[in-house]
Amino acid sequence: MNNKEFKKALTILCEEKGIKEDIIYDAMELALQSAYKKNYNSLSNVRVQIDRNTGEIKVFSFKTVVDRSIEDKFKKFSDIDFSDIDDEDEENDPEILPFVYDPKIHLTLEEAVKIDPSIKIGDTIEEEVTPKDFGRVAAATAKQVVVQKIREAEKGVIMDEFNDKEGEMILGLVAMEDQRNYYVDLGKVQGILPKTEIIPGEKIKMGSSIKAYITKVDSNTRGPIILLSRIHYGFVKRLFELEIPEINEGIILVYSVAREAGNRTKVAVLSENTNVDPVGSCIGERGSRINRIIEELNGEKIDIISFDKNAETFIKNALSPAREVSVFITDEKEKQALAVVNDENFSLAIGKKGLNVKLASRLTHYKIDVKTYEQAREMGINIVE
Repeated sequence: MNNKEFKKALTILCEEKGIKEDIIYDAMELALQSAYKKNYNSLSNVRVQIDRNTGEIKVFSFKTVVDRSIEDKFKKFSDIDFSDIDDEDEENDPEILPFVYDPKIHLTLEEAVKIDPSIKIGDTIEEEVTPKDFGRVAAATAKQVVVQKIREAEKGVIMDEFNDKEGEMILGLVAMEDQRNYYVDLGKVQGILPKTEIIPGEKIKMGSSIKAYITKVDSNTRGPIILLSRIHYGFVKRLFELEIPEINEGIILVYSVAREAGNRTKVAVLSENTNVDPVGSCIGERGSRINRIIEELNGEKIDIISFDKNAETFIKNALSPAREVSVFITDEKEKQALAVVNDENFSLAIGKKGLNVKLASRLTHYKIDVKTYEQAREMGINIVE
C-alpha cells in the first residue's frame, strides 16, 4: 500500500467509525515507533512522523545534547557516605540524580556544535533513519496496537454520545437475553435492561422495539455500560413528555411523579396558563393520550393530579380517588399532615396495602396520616362531617 492509498484508507476508516483522524495518527506514530525499535534492534531514541496530508511515514533518530562533565560530578558525589545522616533529616537530603553518558541517545556539546553552532545543552539533533521496507514490516507489527487504539477511540465516541443522555428515554431493539438481563441494541452499543427493571407481568419479545429509561452511563475495560429501566419513575415522566405535546412544549409542567411499577402511578401536573386544563390535556379526548401511556406501562393505573401551591389542597388532590378529604398541616417544618375522611372513603384514601397514601406522600413530599372522623375526635380534633 502506497502513501496515498494509506491516507485514503485511513480517512474512510475514521469516517466509518466517527473518530478524529488525529487520534488514529497519534496511535499509529506510537505503534510504529515501537515497531521500529523491535524490528531494527534500535537502542536509540526515535520518533515516527506521519504527514497528515500525504500519509508519508518517516522515522527520525534523535540525540540529546548534554554536558558530559555532569557524569564525572555525579561519580564523585556518589562516593560520599551519607550513612551518618539522621533519618529525621531525610527531607533535607540532597537529591541524587544518576547520569551516565550513552552515545546512542546522547551527544556532547563539543560534538553538537560541529553540526549546529547555535545548539545548546538540552536541545536535540535529529537524523532520518527510515528503512526502505519499513512500511510493510512496521504496519504488520503495529496492527494490534492500532486496532486497540481504534477500540478505545470508539469507546470514547460512544461515551461522549451517551454521557448527556442519562435520565433520558431511548428506543432500541431487544437483541438478546440471558438469565438476568435483556440486551437492547441502541445502534453503536447495547443497553442492559435487567429483568428486575421490567414492569411486573410484561412480556419482552426478541427483536421487538422497546422504550426504556437510561438510569446510568458508565464504562469498564470491555466498553461503555448503558443501564436501562422500565420501572423508574422517570420513565413515566418521559412518556408524558413524548405523548403530550403541551408538556414537551412547556405549556404544562410535571411537578412530581410517584410510582409503584406494575400497580399505580401518580403524576402531579400544573400550567401557568389559566386557559389550559393540565389534567384534561393529559387525559386527552376520550382518554386517548393517557391510554397510550397506560398501554406502554402494561396496564398500570395512573392518577393525574392537579398540583396546587396550597399544601393542604395538593395533599387532598393527591389522595384521589378518595373524596371529601379534610387536610391539616400538623408540622410544616417536618412536613407532616393529617387527612380526615369518612368511613366510605377511608379505604380509598389508604389504598390496598397502604399504596395510595404512600404514593400521595411521595408525590407531595409530606408524611400523611389518614384518620376517620371518629379517630380524629378521639385525638381531640372535632370536624363537622
